[in-house]
Amino acid sequence: MSSDAKKEARHKLAMEKQKGSIDASIAAADVERGVGILLTGNGKGKTSSAFGMVLRALGYDQKVGVIQFIKGQQLSGEEIYVRDRCPDVAFYQMGTGFTWDTQDRSTDMAAARTTWEQALPMLRDPSFDLVVLDELTYMLSFNYLSEDEVVEAIQNRPPEQSVVVTGRGGGTRLREIMDTVSEVKDIKHAYNAGIKARRGVDY
Repeated sequence: MSSDAKKEARHKLAMEKQKGSIDASIAAADVERGVGILLTGNGKGKTSSAFGMVLRALGYDQKVGVIQFIKGQQLSGEEIYVRDRCPDVAFYQMGTGFTWDTQDRSTDMAAARTTWEQALPMLRDPSFDLVVLDELTYMLSFNYLSEDEVVEAIQNRPPEQSVVVTGRGGGTRLREIMDTVSEVKDIKHAYNAGIKARRGVDY
């Protein structure tokens, strides 16, 4: 057998083994229900990932709700697209900007409560297939919202509903109740090299 033929045979054997492992994992996953996903960490891309799932759900004509905590003062591409081209998406922003900009705890807490009151009906409504709670973790880290209330609402949502939470931190309880937790690691960021945030990439 030639060297190339041996390589081809080894590759085929390795791929057969990998396929068997993947097929077994797929077969073992037999629970059908919505999932809780937490996208956390210091790296860039948490909100971008969440909106990727929004587009994915819309591709299947699913009903989607998006609640954005913190953001809202600076217009973003995802906001423009959803508001202009996805009128069926229930979209709400806290609209106060970053809490380090406002520097007003009582106002921020009131805004967080108002925004959470927009999220609660979605988390109770079985017609929503996907609910995104963007930057919610900050509301827990700053104690703007009750951790008990947030955890309870997520745990008691309709069985078929999936929820995505983004943001740094958020506490161990939130991690414990979610089905999938992904941490985006900050290895290198253009901003730290003095490069301005780029429209269509960063916002």
